[in-house]
Amino acid sequence: MDKIDLEILNILQKDASIALADLAQAVHLSVTPCWRRVQKLQEDGVIRQQVTLCDPVKLNLGLTVMVALKAAQHNEKWMQRFIAGAGAISEIVEIFRMSGEIDYLLKVHVPDMAGFDLVYKKLVKVADLQDVSSSFVMEVIKNTTALPLNYAVLKTARS
Repeated sequence: MDKIDLEILNILQKDASIALADLAQAVHLSVTPCWRRVQKLQEDGVIRQQVTLCDPVKLNLGLTVMVALKAAQHNEKWMQRFIAGAGAISEIVEIFRMSGEIDYLLKVHVPDMAGFDLVYKKLVKVADLQDVSSSFVMEVIKNTTALPLNYAVLKTARS
């Protein structure tokens, strides 16, 4: 990866729907070399996928809940059951395995408290849990999918 690749990523992280000609112009390349770079970034797994980001409020998902879980057991069978079960609940949009006081942190989007109660009832059936603690998001201060690019390892010359 070089500085041009990083600029391509910077632009695509803001708007992946940009026309290839506009992207090429923005990074001072012709279309074909720009397209090759994007393809290489995809092949290398740097660009994992392109998606459409929806507004949860406009989809009647105005309540975001962060759920902290402590596992009742710490073994492979429990973990596989939990991951499969929690992963199948569509309202759970992110699952993190954590270090420290909690074992898992979940991000959940639901319409309201009644919607969360339904998710909670599904979740506690998935696997034995020692503790479930939920915090309700009052305001989203920052929400981005763009990753910082200043840590990427750069090549000095393109090969």
